[in-house]
Formats: sequence, C-alpha cells, structure tokens
Amino acid sequence: MNTILSENNIPIRLTYKQWAHIVEAHDYMAGCLDLITETLSSPDYIVNGWSDEQIAIKHYPKTVITEKHVIVIFKENIKSNDGFVITAFMTSKVKKILKRGIIWKKMS
Repeated sequence: MNTILSENNIPIRLTYKQWAHIVEAHDYMAGCLDLITETLSSPDYIVNGWSDEQIAIKHYPKTVITEKHVIVIFKENIKSNDGFVITAFMTSKVKKILKRGIIWKKMS
C-alpha cells in the first residue's frame, strides 16, 4: 500500500491489512494516511517501544479531531533493510510515551 523511509533510511511498509486495523480501531484515522506518512518520514521524536518496536511521534496543531500528537508504532530491521507499521493513533498524552526513552529527537 505505502512504503515510507524511516530516519534510519529503512523502508517501512504500511500494508492494507494494517491500514484496515488502524481505521477499525481508531475510526478518526480514516482520512489521515498523510499524517502517518509524515510522522514516519519526519518525526519530532522516536521513542523506545515495549520490546523491539519503535514509536514515531509528531505534533500537529490541527487534525481532524483537534490539536494532537500522531503516534506510529513500527518495527525496522536494519540487517534486512525492511520494516512495517504495527499501528497508529492520535493522543494528547504524549509525556507518558516520551518517558519510554527518546532514541532520536528532531533538531530545532
């Protein structure tokens, strides 16, 4: 469906199956494919996930619901030069996610 290069220049795949999962779990994301793409390709932060996944975070002053941070959880494999999106959603409670440990931060 879509392939986005991560900050490590690893192609991250967003499959139709995962897109369906995202919009079923978070119906407000249905028109926000561009936000997922932009968050992965140009995040404000990349944070540690729960095991080997990573979390891309980007702030948007205006979304389809209100001011939010878009969260994209993904895995990347540097050895095989491949990765994939697990899920994505919006939140205003980004501090809790940032506490997981910042791996990378966009330079201002």
